[in-house]
Amino acid sequence: MRIARFSIDGNVGFGVLDGDDIDVIKGHPFAEFERSGHKVPFDKVRLLPPVLPNKVVAVGRNYAEHARELGNEVPDAPVTFFKPSTSVVGPGDPVVYPSFSQEVHHEAELAVVIGRMCREVPRERVKDVVLGYTCANDITARDVQKREAQWARAKGFDTSCPLGPWVETELDPGDLTIMCTVNGEQRQLGRTSEMVRSVEDLIVHITEAMTLLPGDVVLTGTPAGVGPLQDGDEVAVHIEGIGTLTNKVIKRG
Repeated sequence: MRIARFSIDGNVGFGVLDGDDIDVIKGHPFAEFERSGHKVPFDKVRLLPPVLPNKVVAVGRNYAEHARELGNEVPDAPVTFFKPSTSVVGPGDPVVYPSFSQEVHHEAELAVVIGRMCREVPRERVKDVVLGYTCANDITARDVQKREAQWARAKGFDTSCPLGPWVETELDPGDLTIMCTVNGEQRQLGRTSEMVRSVEDLIVHITEAMTLLPGDVVLTGTPAGVGPLQDGDEVAVHIEGIGTLTNKVIKRG
C-alpha cells in the first residue's frame, strides 16, 4: 500500500494510491483507518512530505564504501545525528543552497517511517513499529561538515531533508536498489543489503536511548558516490519498490 500526503484546493489529507487516483482516508495512517471512497485525480494534487516528523534520526557511515570515499573508517557503533523538522521538504519542493556553504552534496537514502510510539524495541518487534518506507536525500553542506565538530548546520539547514514521494507499507527493505541521479546522470548506485547495520539493528540501537513517535523518520545511510550539487540541478533519488523523489536546487534570492 502506498500512502501519500497531499494538498488539493487548500485542503491537506492522506490517501491511498489507487491507479490514477488517490483514495482519501478517514483520519490518519498511524492507526486503523478506512478509505472514504472519495477519490481525487493524482494529477490534480500536490504531493507533500509524506509525514511531518517530530524528529529525523539519521545514521552516518552505514555503507562501508561511502565511509571510505570520505576517508573514514566504519565506526564500531552507529553514528547518529538529528535533522530538525524544519529541514523536511517534499517531492518537487526546492532545495535551497545555503548561503554559508560552497559545497553541497546529495546523499540518497532509504527512510524508515515509524508508525507507533516505541522505546527499547526488541529486534523481533521492529516490524510492528514501522509504518513503511520512503525515499530521502540527506543533503549535506560538506565543507561545513568538515570544519565544524557538530553536524547540526551542515545537515540540518532548511530544505536539507527531502522526503517522498509516499510511504510504501508493504516492502522488505533488506535488498533494494538505491540510486541517485543529477540531471539524469547516475551518481550513486547501491543496494540496501550493503548497509553495515540493518534496519532492525538501527531501530534497536536508537530506541535504546529515545522514544520514537508516530511519523518520526530514521535515515539509514547512503551508498558511495556522493557528490556536489549546483544551482539549477535536478536531483532524483530512486529506490526499488518505492518510487522516485525529485527536487531542484536553487539559490536564495
